[in-house]
Amino acid sequence: MPLAMNSSLEGKTARLELSGELDGNSAPSVRQEVEKILGASPDRLVMVVDRLTFMASAGLRILIFAKQRQPGLKIYMVQPQPTIVDTLKKTGFYDGVYVVDSEDIDKAAAG
Repeated sequence: MPLAMNSSLEGKTARLELSGELDGNSAPSVRQEVEKILGASPDRLVMVVDRLTFMASAGLRILIFAKQRQPGLKIYMVQPQPTIVDTLKKTGFYDGVYVVDSEDIDKAAAG
């Protein structure tokens, strides 16, 4: 399934919604969008990935790139599929992101 992407910025929170497959073919466009987002220096990147069915290592490299480019950035992954959570855990990057069930980050962080 081809990747669909939508992004927005509200205050210091950037939102990136991904659906489909994040693989080697789609990763360059996602990285370009993340670079554009980081240009606004957000504090948080909320990635809505409940409809992302696959994330290859190229997707992990984008997360790593974002953290290297902006070390204080908090990355939230909203409702990732179990296979994506498994990939994050196996690669050790699970501790570098916040996996949450809701886009209401303030509520998710409190609960």
